Formats: sequence, C-alpha cells, structure tokens
Amino acid sequence: MYLIVIAWMYVVLMMSVAEATNTTGSLLGAVITFVVYGLLPVSLVIYLLGAPMRGKAIKRREAEQFRQQQIAAARAQEAVAASAANTPASAEPDAGRHATGGAEAIPAVGDAPGLAPVRKET
Repeated sequence: MYLIVIAWMYVVLMMSVAEATNTTGSLLGAVITFVVYGLLPVSLVIYLLGAPMRGKAIKRREAEQFRQQQIAAARAQEAVAASAANTPASAEPDAGRHATGGAEAIPAVGDAPGLAPVRKET
C-alpha cells in the first residue's frame, strides 16, 4: 500500500516541479498542484485503506479488555469462595453471648393448625 503512495507522491512532486519551472507556471501553482493532486488524495486513500486495520485493532483491544474483566471476575469469585470457606456455617452469637433463637411455634387456630391468627376488622 505504501509503495503506491510513495510512487504517486513522486509523480505529483514531478508535476509540481514542472509547474514551477515552466515559463508560464508559478510557484503558487506548483504548491496548489502538490496539495490538490498529492496531499489531499493520498491522505484520503490512506485513511480509507486503513479503516479495516483500525477496526481490527479496536476489536482486538475490546477482546483484551473483556479477557481482563473475565480474569478479574474469576479472581473475585475465588476470593469470595476463600472467605466463605473461612467463615463458620452457623450464625454468630449476639452481644449477650447467647445463641441465636430458633423460630417460635405458632399456636393452632381453629381448624387450621400452624396458622397465625388474623385480627378481624371492626
């Protein structure tokens, strides 16, 4: 790709030199020829031909970031698992050093044993 760009810039440079050294030519015409026939088209071509490479670079960068996030998530999971392994299975006692209480039994109400009584609206 760059070989074509170099060759075209050489051709445009020779066109500009011919414009500047011609008896009816001018230095301003040579500069305009170099910019209009050389710099603008070549910069456009380089930009357009570089688009696929830029897209691949962006995708590669995003894949690397995703991989880093996956590694960080795996490390966080390992840390949580390690801290869970170090904690006891039962609940800690309260401030009075008494064990935590169990669920209280609900007395039977009418025909349905184990249901909590419902207050009637007045």
